[in-house]
Amino acid sequence: MIALLTIIFSFIGALICGLMPACAHRRIRWVALLTAGLGLAAAFCCALRYTGPGMEDVISRTWIPSMGVGFLTGFDGISLPLLLVTGLVAVAGVLFTWKLDHRANQFYAFYFALIGGVYGVFLSMDLFLLFVFYEIAIVPKYFLIAIWGGAKREYAAMKLVMYSFGGSALVLIGMLALFFASGLNTFDLRALMTVDFSSGLQSVVFPVMFVGFAILAGMWPFHTWAPQGHSAAPTAASMLLAGVVMKLGAYGCLRVAVGLMPEGAMVWAPWVAVFAVINIIYGALAALRQDDFKYVIGYSSVSHMGFVLLGIGTLHLTGMTGAVLQMFSHGVIGALLFAMVGTVIYTRTKTRKLDELHRLMERMPGIAWVFIVVALASMGLPGFSGFVSELYVLLGAWATLPTWIVISAGVGVLATFGYTLAKIHEAFFRERSTGDNTSDGNDGEGDADYPPMTLPEKAGVALLLGASLLIGLCPWLLTNHIAGSLQLLLNRFN
Repeated sequence: MIALLTIIFSFIGALICGLMPACAHRRIRWVALLTAGLGLAAAFCCALRYTGPGMEDVISRTWIPSMGVGFLTGFDGISLPLLLVTGLVAVAGVLFTWKLDHRANQFYAFYFALIGGVYGVFLSMDLFLLFVFYEIAIVPKYFLIAIWGGAKREYAAMKLVMYSFGGSALVLIGMLALFFASGLNTFDLRALMTVDFSSGLQSVVFPVMFVGFAILAGMWPFHTWAPQGHSAAPTAASMLLAGVVMKLGAYGCLRVAVGLMPEGAMVWAPWVAVFAVINIIYGALAALRQDDFKYVIGYSSVSHMGFVLLGIGTLHLTGMTGAVLQMFSHGVIGALLFAMVGTVIYTRTKTRKLDELHRLMERMPGIAWVFIVVALASMGLPGFSGFVSELYVLLGAWATLPTWIVISAGVGVLATFGYTLAKIHEAFFRERSTGDNTSDGNDGEGDADYPPMTLPEKAGVALLLGASLLIGLCPWLLTNHIAGSLQLLLNRFN
């Protein structure tokens, strides 16, 4: 029952925030923080109680018996890290939007409706229920971006939603194909995993369902919604998009497509790896060419999600463990990068253009050093979770995939180093050569120091960066649970 509380708290919080008067800013933000905190506490309790490797905290109720639909929820070592990252990002998102006063009641209503849908996807063990929560998580994204977003927000919001619903249509086709082919008259994932679907069916349905989910994971060439959506979204929405929404697609690829169709997965795994490598290299090179700070991080997210897809494509315990761990790692670090750019830096400089930033290391030294540490963690600095997750993925790829795939992924890692260091230099160390004598070291009015981070911002940084550091130093806290549950899934491949 504790796991289900994550969903209940989120939807109750959404309702309460939506019904509160718009002028009650202080009360709204405290209700939002309490709601997010309760969800994180419930997820943390699940982590403390989990013994694995199978499903725990299972709740099964009949919902639509004539269609074989049940309200079936539970979690295992695959979904547990995603419950934790959802709770962490939800709390941090509230902290980084602490001063929000524009229709804050409506904002947090949509915010927690989205989070409730995300928790629902990660907990659903009924395929129809998973699809319902998947759709619930899509709708609030449109309003969060279209109402509170920045430039081109309506276009970005519509593009994101259209891509998402397009992927959902493919998922629905695959879901119905498996339902009717099973002959069991049930959407119970546990029951469907016992069915030996024909090789021909799996070969046809697997790519349909995998691509349907992978669109939301930012897989090339269906990735274009991601940089635009991230750039236009308000900070908390960007954090959710990078931190948890993209993980919905990757989770669906692993749990549903690979879990239900092992033979189809073996047929298409080489192609999954090829597209994953394209993601890694293309995203890194595209990030290197961007001048908008949010676009840099948006393409960075596409690149990092390539490691998730590559880990899944290995069909190897080590590689797939790295994929799940990378979902957690990129969830916390990607969300923190968007928070640093969208709130901490932009609210002080009023620009995201790298060529308009200069001498930030002198003018906001504390913020600059924090951002550099976060960026290096994203790059895969040893000691942080990104290093461990990418290492697991590369080891799994080395064990099962052609050498050129591993070498290509390594090139992507080098490109990641390149754009990370280049953009850090452009933003914090480069002096602008035009304008009010800024390049000669004279302090004009435009060169005033910026205020330091606020207490909520510091708390958000500590929460997300601390989580990455903890898992980077003690990866066994998650990897033991992840590997145990993945082994049960991989047993179907024998």
